[in-house]
Amino acid sequence: MKKIFLLGLSLITLVSCKVTKDTTYVAKDTYWQQHVDYTMDVDVDVNKYQYKGKQTLVYTNNSPDDLDKVFYHLYFNAFQPGSQMDVRSLNIKDPDRRVRDRISKLKPEEIGYIKVNSLKQNGVAVSHETVGTILEVQLNQPIKSGESVTFEMDFDAQVPLQVRRSGRTSKEGVALSMSQWYPKLAEYDFQGWHTPPYIAREFQGVWGNFDVTIHIDKNYTVGGTGYIQNPQEVGHGYEDATKELKLPKGDKLTWHFKAPKVHDFMWAADNEYIHDVLKMENGIDLHFLYKKTLEDKYLKSWKDVQPKTAELMTYFSENVGQYPYKQYSVIQGGDGGMEYAMSTLVTGKRSFRSLFGVTAHEMAHTWFQFLLASNESLHPWMDEGFTSYISTKASYDIFKKEGKNPNAGPYRGYNRMVKSGTEEVLTTHADRYHTNRGYSFASYGKGSMFLSQLEYIIGAENTAKGLKKYFTDFSFKHPTPNDVKRSMEKVSGIHLGWYLNEWTQTLHTIDYGIKSVEGNKITLERIGQMPMPIDVEVTFTDGSKESFNIPLELMRGSKPTDATVLKDWGWAYPTYSFNTSKTIKTVAIDKSLLMADVNLENNVFEVK
Repeated sequence: MKKIFLLGLSLITLVSCKVTKDTTYVAKDTYWQQHVDYTMDVDVDVNKYQYKGKQTLVYTNNSPDDLDKVFYHLYFNAFQPGSQMDVRSLNIKDPDRRVRDRISKLKPEEIGYIKVNSLKQNGVAVSHETVGTILEVQLNQPIKSGESVTFEMDFDAQVPLQVRRSGRTSKEGVALSMSQWYPKLAEYDFQGWHTPPYIAREFQGVWGNFDVTIHIDKNYTVGGTGYIQNPQEVGHGYEDATKELKLPKGDKLTWHFKAPKVHDFMWAADNEYIHDVLKMENGIDLHFLYKKTLEDKYLKSWKDVQPKTAELMTYFSENVGQYPYKQYSVIQGGDGGMEYAMSTLVTGKRSFRSLFGVTAHEMAHTWFQFLLASNESLHPWMDEGFTSYISTKASYDIFKKEGKNPNAGPYRGYNRMVKSGTEEVLTTHADRYHTNRGYSFASYGKGSMFLSQLEYIIGAENTAKGLKKYFTDFSFKHPTPNDVKRSMEKVSGIHLGWYLNEWTQTLHTIDYGIKSVEGNKITLERIGQMPMPIDVEVTFTDGSKESFNIPLELMRGSKPTDATVLKDWGWAYPTYSFNTSKTIKTVAIDKSLLMADVNLENNVFEVK
């Protein structure tokens, strides 16, 4: 009996060890993401603004699930009277000035659409239904975990009048801004399918490779995502000057592009584009396409911004991670500025500083959302906010601006939003904010403050290192907010779960004050709900100063600092006291102004 028991115990121990080992192994390999390869051929009628397309799509199901349905986005269908995008714009309190009621007034020849004529799964027709901007597909056979399937589609499309981002004949006269122009497979991840109707906010895509052929009027120059495969057959500034052009006969040119490891494909075309190329010493070519009919002052801006764009490329590569492609294009088009894979669309009638600013922001998006491909519909602050943070820093560096906090502007906006009572939680889906203003502030302003405030919590050097680690660990993936937190934790050694929760999942505000100074004793108080570590500077009556750092207990550590580090402060305690060695003249909380304290009036105390 005893031997049996011992044998059983040994087996249990062995099994336990094996389970532990296997679980540890599996935990390292649980991340997965889907993969797709697009081959598309489109024939464009530039007079009718219509095109016919053929798409072959090879989809690899890397998920642990068998899929009995797939979904495509048909974004152009949003540009029709009565669409959800139209109705949303008509009903929201503060409509986008570029949209307003314009969709409701589009004529049949001005609307956008993508009509799927046929769809086959591995050569056999499948049932599908178009519901607004989503194509719902019922598969003949489930796509099993680990299996690849080929979809073949024929479709017709019409380019809408330029309203928002995509479209034809923009206000600046750009013929075709072709973003979100093709049937785009929806993302499936650990949260399931992501199929929100398009209302002109954010996007998400499946990582993969694109092979795109465009047949278009020979007078048009095309630029966008990917590398041109037949430069000598199209010319227009792409060709090698040392080789002979081989332009085909006929009214159209065929443009063949390939884009490896991207999750979207944009192109733009116009018959009045100038095409400049700036070759960087690191082997990256910067392409600039803009209309030759621009006024001289705007043409000068487009020339002047080119070397500064190279400086931006260098800054982002050095401070986030190396740009992995050999080409990037800045193209006049769209309705403001919008980022895409290996390229951006920006409006062209801008002063130099304006053109630089929009280029800096859109290029920074290459890192935040296109290489670090977070779900910007669910977490737009990770996209717009981080982009705003790093592009502002780049501008300060390139133009040698002075200032302790380049991102001070969002702090002022934050205080206004808090006082107005219109702030919304960062976990709100991008489409579901009550106002456009609320969405914009949360995504751009409060999102950028997430990083600038981290400089206060873990230190500027750790924050910079954390961004690089985030890029190293999660580029070409779909990171989540927790992934950013973990990158910063691993670099700093500081626990940050409390910060991610408070700043992104609540509307708690920060308000610390100096409650009293009695002799050499200072008492601070936490008035707001959100706890923070506290930096304090004390000036003594003899004119000397001493800085103190009070870590938050939840951090389980403190940032690198030259200040005197005091005992940590447990968040539940409303007050905290400490003594100094000299007689006190003044006390000041957070002179860096990196902490988003909503009431600065109680941050300074002078002994009378």
